[in-house]
Amino acid sequence: MSHAEAAAVAVPTPSARARNIGAQVNTLPMLAPSVGLLLLFSLVPLAATIYFSFLRYNLLNPAIHGFAGFRNYYYLFKDPALYHSLFVSVLLVGEVLIVTICAAAVLASLFQKQFPGRSIARVLMISPFFVMPTVAALLWKNLLMHPVNGLFAALLRSVGLSAIDWFGQFPLASVVIIVSWEWLPFAFLILLTALQSLDEEQLEAAWLDGAGTLSVFFSIQVPHMARAISVVLMMEMIFLLGVFAEIYVTTAGGPGVATTNLAFLIYERALLAFNVGGASAAGVLAIVLANIIAVFLVRTVARRLDT
Repeated sequence: MSHAEAAAVAVPTPSARARNIGAQVNTLPMLAPSVGLLLLFSLVPLAATIYFSFLRYNLLNPAIHGFAGFRNYYYLFKDPALYHSLFVSVLLVGEVLIVTICAAAVLASLFQKQFPGRSIARVLMISPFFVMPTVAALLWKNLLMHPVNGLFAALLRSVGLSAIDWFGQFPLASVVIIVSWEWLPFAFLILLTALQSLDEEQLEAAWLDGAGTLSVFFSIQVPHMARAISVVLMMEMIFLLGVFAEIYVTTAGGPGVATTNLAFLIYERALLAFNVGGASAAGVLAIVLANIIAVFLVRTVARRLDT
């Protein structure tokens, strides 16, 4: 072996030197502050919720105190209001998912085509996602769905029909409409991005073969958006389990308990009944359910992305 060949073998390449240096660097001091803050703001409230769920703790009556064991959980599962709130939560999440995903798929297909003002139209489609939930609920309640002064009431009266008391006659459907309007831009943006990766030659071949608009949509575009739909399904379901502001502003859980989901039930127990122990038990249940759903969805989406 010549001296040049020996030197080439002995001297490591730049990439090898970088890997060696990276292996020797201790990154724990750099990660510790952020990880510590994350644990502080996530584990401490979780630990406090679990702790209070085992106590007899009522803010209006300090005499009620002490260790309750599992009695808070016992009374929670014995209360019919829990099962009704879970049913409302399932209905709300399911209906919003159906509306947003179906509408977003159709709109993404339409906005993928060229037409004058497409860029402005896309911006307008995405803009509702940046409206705060409380503001969106107030807009829909007072400007659109108000039975006397709302836009929908004025349109119905202009054609000789009587106005609809949306939050009195169709409370859950009204909340679904508001939440769907808020989350439709998110689903639209994800699905439109997925469609932009679709090969145009595949669409042109389908048109040349005589495929119609519906055939192209259901046979080419929807299968191409399948993975993106899985991601939208996972993200929306996790966030929709905690819908609160829209219900609080518009119906306050009513009429009766028609729109009381699990998040609003926890609010009622904690800040209306001042039963901190019972509200904490319901909060622990909500955390467990959310984590079970999240783990299931993450695994399902991961399998779809691997195929």
